[in-house]
Amino acid sequence: MDLILLAIGVLLLASVVIDLLWTTLWVEGGAGPLTSLLMAWIWGTLRRLGGSDSRVLTLSGPVILVGSLATWIGLLWGGWTFVFASGESSIIDTLNRDPVSWSDWVYFAGYTIFTLGNGDFVPQEGFWQIMTTLTTASGMLFVTLSVTYVLNVLSAVTQKRSFASGVSGLGSNGAGILCTSWNGEELEGLALPLNTFTTQLNALTSNHKAYPILHYFHSKQAGQSPTVSVAIFDETLSLLQFGLSERSHPSNTILRNARSSVEGYLNTLQSSFIEPADRSPPPPSLDTLRERELPTVSDEEFITALADMEERRRTLLGLVESDEREWPSPDDE
Repeated sequence: MDLILLAIGVLLLASVVIDLLWTTLWVEGGAGPLTSLLMAWIWGTLRRLGGSDSRVLTLSGPVILVGSLATWIGLLWGGWTFVFASGESSIIDTLNRDPVSWSDWVYFAGYTIFTLGNGDFVPQEGFWQIMTTLTTASGMLFVTLSVTYVLNVLSAVTQKRSFASGVSGLGSNGAGILCTSWNGEELEGLALPLNTFTTQLNALTSNHKAYPILHYFHSKQAGQSPTVSVAIFDETLSLLQFGLSERSHPSNTILRNARSSVEGYLNTLQSSFIEPADRSPPPPSLDTLRERELPTVSDEEFITALADMEERRRTLLGLVESDEREWPSPDDE
């Protein structure tokens, strides 16, 4: 037995098993080491090639997903190939009885992993029969986990775009959302969407912890980008909490829960993907609210209150820019 080939095979198999189980089953662990490197490399490459071109960046999520699956297949296939190649008589040619070559080992490992059962080659009795059984078991495990992982990721992508579309559907910025809800006397019907967005954002945060690849699914339309929608959502909360002089808006409990959901989302992404920007974004505009006769505080009082949230708003700006987006304009409705 060639111990060097066996060691290479075991190393490849250990790498793919650790990365596969880490990525697909460890909810709190994020992506595995190999998958994390692959995600960062592909995203960085596409950003260099396409810049801010959304058409190029929309490829990042699918390319990373396919690349991860291809990497797992390659390592699993290569690992078992080296394991069988380490034994001079690990498999037998049942057709021609010719000496076994590298192409035969690759072929045998491949059709065993994918449980094709062609029968052109059979393992030697004893140890190599057990190895063949383990090869088949690893192939079935790979297929099961990979299919489940892909389906869960695509479902999470749909959920995050649903959240983004819901927020952008109410307005392109915080002032626009409040103006939409203002009936001349109070903010009517705003509590329900705030609760809905809070619930969706909490689910999105959990999905990002379980499937970090979600951050790389870039949408061509800004209205379907959760990074921009989270910024709009938080600016809306800032206007509600600090910009209105008469609190004809949802209760502090709703505001606190909403604030907490944004904070949880930022903490999850900041640990892996984003850094705070070196500047604060422009403050939300109170002029639009005044034009619609919403009761507001003075600009000085509002700016002073926002100053206490500078780090949070810099993190939000860093989040938006990490997705090659622009901060929502405070002058648009």
